[in-house]
Amino acid sequence: MSLLDIMMKGGVVMILIYILSIVSLFILVERLITLRKLRINTRSFVLQIRNLLLRNQVQEAILLCRQTGGPIARLTQAALQNADRPRMEIKDAIETAGKAEIYHLEKYLGTLATIASIAPMVGFFGTVTGMIRAFMAIQARGGNVDATVLAGGIWEALVTTAAGLVVGILSLIFYNYIQGKVEHFVFEMEETSAELLDALISEKGVAQHEFANK
Repeated sequence: MSLLDIMMKGGVVMILIYILSIVSLFILVERLITLRKLRINTRSFVLQIRNLLLRNQVQEAILLCRQTGGPIARLTQAALQNADRPRMEIKDAIETAGKAEIYHLEKYLGTLATIASIAPMVGFFGTVTGMIRAFMAIQARGGNVDATVLAGGIWEALVTTAAGLVVGILSLIFYNYIQGKVEHFVFEMEETSAELLDALISEKGVAQHEFANK
């Protein structure tokens, strides 16, 4: 008996588990592709921004952010667009931009976590309904069934539990893997924002000092 035949024995509930598995796989692929596109050489980017700030080329730095794209570049752009404001306002702008970027980075992760949670329960539900059908069939025959018939009904019911557990476990692995990558992005964003804030304050201090000397 092939794997497809075994899955077909699981009944209607297997269709739902199959849909959950497709959605889970789609989210994994979509997030991996998206996060890969957002990757940049953070150290090189920060160095370029700092060099532009040292030359007081804020508009050029903003243009570089637009051309680079990605959460770190957009975070930097938000800071640069508020470079003439007080430190706390720059920090607030960075935090607001950071929250928006984290929201986009975590897109679909809630759905993936939900699938990891409900897939095993859907599998158990299929097993329960399958057992109910098996015992209804036994009652309809007046209890006149052999062990082979009973065992066949039970293993067919347990197929949904196995399938639900497989989908749930894999979805949890996918979730933790993607979440780890998102956390790495968040760490880089926090590190970059701290460096950027110090660079902006230093640049403003130098500019004010030169203006006072004039």
